Amino acid sequence: MSKRGLPKLWALPLLLVAAPVFLLVAAVNWILTGRVFFRQVRLGRNLHPFVLLKFQTMVDGAEAASTITVGNDSRITPFGRVLRALKLDELPQLVNILRGEMSLVGPRPLTANEVEAIPRALASVVYRATPGLTGISALAFADEERILASAADPTRAYFEDVLPRKIALEFAYVQRRTWSTDFVIALCTPLAPFSSSVRRVVLRWLLPDWERLIGHDQPALPRGA
Repeated sequence: MSKRGLPKLWALPLLLVAAPVFLLVAAVNWILTGRVFFRQVRLGRNLHPFVLLKFQTMVDGAEAASTITVGNDSRITPFGRVLRALKLDELPQLVNILRGEMSLVGPRPLTANEVEAIPRALASVVYRATPGLTGISALAFADEERILASAADPTRAYFEDVLPRKIALEFAYVQRRTWSTDFVIALCTPLAPFSSSVRRVVLRWLLPDWERLIGHDQPALPRGA
């Protein structure tokens, strides 16, 4: 089986194992909000658009206000807050993996306005890889919503501070990733929101210079990129 086909092999049994939770969340969402899924166009491999799936966690029409979400965001429903804390809202992306649009581990897929805020050459290098359900930036910024909640202007903080740091990490990681490092990221992702010390140890092992990397606005592109 090809390297790109392997995530599908993992996604199907994971989806079957998660089926009871999947169905329960879907039913509760339908009762509380009248919607099961949140759909949003993201840019994937080679910056081609696709429709990303998540469980609905906000009130209807919330996405029209802003694509940036903070920890105390009033648009999030009480049930949605639980889903987001446990990262269960990301579960439907196993369907995206089965469709071949995503992988288990890779750079997180961004919206078009986020990609526009990144130098095009840099985005092209990062998104030669298939985007992932989780990845190095998802691990490093597992508490992103809490970070943004403390900012005076969350949107500005995201685009000027958080996003460049995330892309710097993704850029460094895609050039040195291996099967074993991908496996470690997948294994540690469920623990990341609950233990910052474990997160730091893992990040230091994956990218020894990760703290220096996120101290810069943009990484330098290699020649020929």
